[in-house]
Amino acid sequence: MSLQPKRVNMTWYIVIAGIIFIAGLAYSSFHQSVYHYEVCMNFHGRSHCAQASGSKRNDAVRTAQEIDCELVANGRDENMSCLDQQPSSVRAVPAK
Repeated sequence: MSLQPKRVNMTWYIVIAGIIFIAGLAYSSFHQSVYHYEVCMNFHGRSHCAQASGSKRNDAVRTAQEIDCELVANGRDENMSCLDQQPSSVRAVPAK
């Protein structure tokens, strides 16, 4: 009598791994954007307001500020200078 080890059905492992992956992806997607802010920047006579979301307040504000500065500054040096300034206004906005 020969003893053969039981073959494990790999399909079940793949299905379980897929379910865990999708659940993790969904969880991180839903909890990523908790804070929603509109930030306005004035720079060299130009102004722009942008909205952004983030998992932390500072992340959302900084992202909106980066969007604004990209649109009102000319070149890398001005962009860096713009990012060093305080926003002219910051307000929380309802989630979309």
